[in-house]
Amino acid sequence: MSRKRAFIVAITAGLLLVGTTTGAAASARVAALFGNGGFETPRAPQNSFTNLGTGSAIGPWRVTGGNVDLIGAGYWQAAEGDQSVDLNGVQPGAVSQTFDTIPGVRYDVGYSIAGNTAAGPVVKTGRALVDGQNFQDFTFDITGRTPAAMGYVTRAFSFVATNPTTTLTFASTTPSSANGPVLDNVTVKPCGCC
Repeated sequence: MSRKRAFIVAITAGLLLVGTTTGAAASARVAALFGNGGFETPRAPQNSFTNLGTGSAIGPWRVTGGNVDLIGAGYWQAAEGDQSVDLNGVQPGAVSQTFDTIPGVRYDVGYSIAGNTAAGPVVKTGRALVDGQNFQDFTFDITGRTPAAMGYVTRAFSFVATNPTTTLTFASTTPSSANGPVLDNVTVKPCGCC
């Protein structure tokens, strides 16, 4: 192998190693700073719920609009763990979490959505926002669903961080109802291969 070719191979291998290390470091950083995606803390009463208004905390999440219900274990099926959040408490609400990010890095967001089956509207609606910008609208039809079989679906989207911190928000757009979209199992992971 020529010296030039050996040099190019060494540089390429070094860049791949740095990229892998940077992706792993970014992943560890987000995993340590983004949390409670299953809304497991604090604990809501078993087989019941806690209504939380604007400014209330659900671990690192904050209620940033209207109010929401933190649903306790046994009230209905959770997507993961025991708890979930109804994004309509007595009115449409929103929850937000701010976490550290690395500008220029792409992050993948996943979440599970269902709907409060107690009453209409039949189609629950909402949106996911990043730093106040709408990234994804979602809908969920509760037809045929029950508290024991909520029928969660997984949604996903990606964003590229532009700041050292990013705020992820989930907001209900289901009007004037105490029975909104149900959120659970939120994940945020940097894309290590991008």
